[in-house]
Amino acid sequence: MARKSSLSGFPEWLPQERLVELHVLDTLRRTFELHGFSSVETRAVETVGQLLRKGEIDKEVYAVSRLQDEDAGAAGDDALALHFDLTVPFARYVVENAGHLAFPFRRYQIQKVWRGERPQEGRAREFTQADIDVVGDGSLPFRYDVELALVIAEALGALPIPEFQLRINNRKLAEGFYRGIGLTDTPGVLRSIDKLEKIGAGKVAELLKSELGATDEQARSALSLAAIRTEDTSFVEQVRALGVSDPLLDEGLAELEQVIAEAARRVPGRVIADLSIARGLDYYTGTVYETVLVGHESLGSICSGGRYDALASKGNRTFPGVGLSIGVTRLVTRILNQDFAAASRQVPTAVLVTLADDDSWSAAQDVAAALRGRGIPVEVAASAEKFGKQIKFADRRGIPFVWFTSADGTHEVKDIRSGEQVPADPLSWNPPAGDRWPAVLPRA
Repeated sequence: MARKSSLSGFPEWLPQERLVELHVLDTLRRTFELHGFSSVETRAVETVGQLLRKGEIDKEVYAVSRLQDEDAGAAGDDALALHFDLTVPFARYVVENAGHLAFPFRRYQIQKVWRGERPQEGRAREFTQADIDVVGDGSLPFRYDVELALVIAEALGALPIPEFQLRINNRKLAEGFYRGIGLTDTPGVLRSIDKLEKIGAGKVAELLKSELGATDEQARSALSLAAIRTEDTSFVEQVRALGVSDPLLDEGLAELEQVIAEAARRVPGRVIADLSIARGLDYYTGTVYETVLVGHESLGSICSGGRYDALASKGNRTFPGVGLSIGVTRLVTRILNQDFAAASRQVPTAVLVTLADDDSWSAAQDVAAALRGRGIPVEVAASAEKFGKQIKFADRRGIPFVWFTSADGTHEVKDIRSGEQVPADPLSWNPPAGDRWPAVLPRA
C-alpha cells in the first residue's frame, strides 16, 4: 500500500514505490516516442490571465508570490500561479514558438501540476500528468483524433493495471442534438450531463429544467442520448432513432463513427462510444475522451482529453489540436493501494561488493567499476564488518548478489536468495538478465 504523506495531497513515494512510478513513466515515454511524439517541458508558472482564459476553476489555482516582497508584485491577470494542467501552458508554448516548430507538431509532456482540490484517493494537490497532443497550423486533419485514441489504448495496455475502457463522444454530436431539440444553452446542458455519474439521471433532469428551462420532453431526450453506449458503430442508428436532425449533429456522428470503427478493428472492447461523456472544460470542440478502469469506476477518469480548435491563436493564425492527459499519480496510487504490481527489489543495486578488510576498499572499487562498465548496478560496502553482517545488509536492502574477493585475488559471487556461490571474473561475469535491473511485476 502507498504510504501517506505527512502533508495531505502532496504524495511522496518510498523507494520501491518510486520504482513502480518510474516504470509507468518509462513505459508511457517509450510508447509515445515509438509513435513519433517529441518531449517538451514548460515552466511551472503562468500568468493568472493565461491560466483562467478558458474554463472556470479559479478556486483551485495556487498563486505564487515571495514571502518577503517589498513590492507586492504583479496583480490581477499579470500575477503568477502554478499551472493546473498541461494543456493551457502548451497552448501558450505553441504560440510563442510557432516559428520554430514543424506542423503538425506531435508533443508529449510529463510534468507535475498543482490543483487545490480536497485530497482523497485519486485526487492530489500535487500530481504528475502525462500528456500527448498533435497541433496543426490553421487546420488539423480529423484522422489525428483517431490516432490518439489508438496510441493511448496501446500505452495504457502496456501498464500493470486492470482492464480499461476509453469512452469517446463528440461535442458536435451532443451540441447539434441539443440544438435540434431546442436547448440553445449547449454549454450549460453539457455541464449538467457531465454530472450524470455523480448525481444520477433524475437530478440531472431537474437541473436541466430548473437551470436551463428544459421541458420534460427535452430533458428526456437529452438523457436518452446520454444513455447510448456501444462498442461498435451501432450508436449511429440509435441516435437517428431519436428523431432529431441538425447539420452539426450529422458532422459529429460522422466523426465519432470514424474513431469507433477503427478502434473496434484494432483494439476491440477497449474503446466505446459513450454519449454521456461531456468534459467540463469549455475549450473542447469535437472529440472528447475519458478513460476508466473496469471495476474501479469510482476512481474517476484516469485519462481524458479531446479536440480543441480555438485554444491557441495568434492574430488571425489558429493552432487547432487534439490531445489526451493521463493522470499518472492517480494510476500509481491505485496500483500501489490495490497491489496490482510491485518492484522486484527495493533498490537498483544488483551487487554488493564486500570488504575483507578496510585496506581492500580501493580494490573493491576496481571490481565495482568493472561491473558498472557493463551496465551492472553496484554498491561497495562502507566498512569491513563480518561477512555475515555485510550479507544481512544486502538482504535488508534487497540486493540479490554479494561479491567476495580473496587474498589471492580470486573472486566469487553469491546469490543470497538461493545460497549458491560460484567463481566469478569482474571482467566477464553477468547476473541473469532479469536481475540486472529491478523489474515491476504484475501481481497474480
